[in-house]
Amino acid sequence: MSEELKVPLFDMVMCLSDAMDLLSPYLAGHHKRVAYIAASIASEYGMTKEEEKSIIISGALHDAGAFSLSERIDSFNWKISQDIWNEVEVFDSYPSYEYIGSVSHSELGYQLIKQFSPFNKLASLVRYHHIPWDGGEGATFKGEEVPIGSHILHLADAVDILINRDKEVINQSEKICKKILAESGKLFVPEVVDAFINLAKRESFWFNIVSPTIIRNLKKRIDGSNIELNRETLLSLAKFFSQIIDFRSRFTATHSSGVAVSAEALASLMGMSDFDCHKIKIAGYLHDLGKLAVPPEILNKDAKLTKEEFNIIKKHPFYTYQILDRVQGLEEIKIWASLHHERIDGKGYPFKSDIDDIPLGSRIMAVADVFTAITEDRPYRKGMNKDRALKIVDDMAKDSALDREVALVLKDNYKCINEVRNETQMNKAKEYDFFWRKMR
Repeated sequence: MSEELKVPLFDMVMCLSDAMDLLSPYLAGHHKRVAYIAASIASEYGMTKEEEKSIIISGALHDAGAFSLSERIDSFNWKISQDIWNEVEVFDSYPSYEYIGSVSHSELGYQLIKQFSPFNKLASLVRYHHIPWDGGEGATFKGEEVPIGSHILHLADAVDILINRDKEVINQSEKICKKILAESGKLFVPEVVDAFINLAKRESFWFNIVSPTIIRNLKKRIDGSNIELNRETLLSLAKFFSQIIDFRSRFTATHSSGVAVSAEALASLMGMSDFDCHKIKIAGYLHDLGKLAVPPEILNKDAKLTKEEFNIIKKHPFYTYQILDRVQGLEEIKIWASLHHERIDGKGYPFKSDIDDIPLGSRIMAVADVFTAITEDRPYRKGMNKDRALKIVDDMAKDSALDREVALVLKDNYKCINEVRNETQMNKAKEYDFFWRKMR
């Protein structure tokens, strides 16, 4: 019997939602709450269970395109203009976000999401989720029909932004309903507003929005239609995740792809099975998922990091572990991905794992990560040549930072591993440049 992965798509979507929450404490849970609010409105509006499922996934991913539009995490792009609302005190506890252009981030999200084939149809919901109704003019945009699901997401997004999470939610409900009603026919579709107002009469609706069990609620709504990912579709989704991570910066735009193919090549040369080689490639694409917790100005810094900045960097493998830990079926992939900064001598981070707790997959990932980082081109330096790169890897192995056996396999097979890394990263760089030219 051939080995196979069976990973629930919903759980992976929630993983990415968790990762997006790392951008700022002010975003914590935003995507899940929008998914719940939108799904509830869709049900009240009379949409089918299948349409509701698409809205849940779209809501959980609706701001996926926000990651690459600004060099600063705290300049996140959603902000309802205070000119729209007559009363703005509900925003007092939130920072003043820089407005970047909601249609642009929606388009970017659409272009990213549609590359994963199971999301192809629902990508348009994300594409148009900031189109105002404008008396019916918003039924189309540039000659394309705007799905009603996009308008539902638009309203759900606004409702969540209007909730002050430091205050009791029911006490805010009447004021929020008044604000939404005031924009019926202008920002929002009147029939969608009516569905929301009916829904808002139930205290349970508001309690569920702020409930810590919101994921369980969403999972119940999607049960019976949840897709299971196999090894190929999981790899495709992992590549999509890596774009969300890497495309934030030209500095790192090709890094995960380089690590993934280098780790896969090393694993094969070290005798791992085809199935495990496939899994380690997936782990390579996911290994830096936690970097969404690190501000770009630190990731992109071309000078030596301060102690405080390095401590922030140390968060990323911890968050990779925490994010992937929720998903049944990813147990080995999670470990291989998240222990890539542990050292053989137990002095690595963030877990201080010793040699007995670092499996071969993680040791391979550590070598692949270092090798890719020092050989890939960065805007501020060219990648290192063979002699210099191997000296660094050898020195780190002698210092018990990297596994000596894995480092030796890299040395003995440098040419073929470097060729596949370089070709993969060159293709990814072309894809990156083409993507942004198309966006412009």
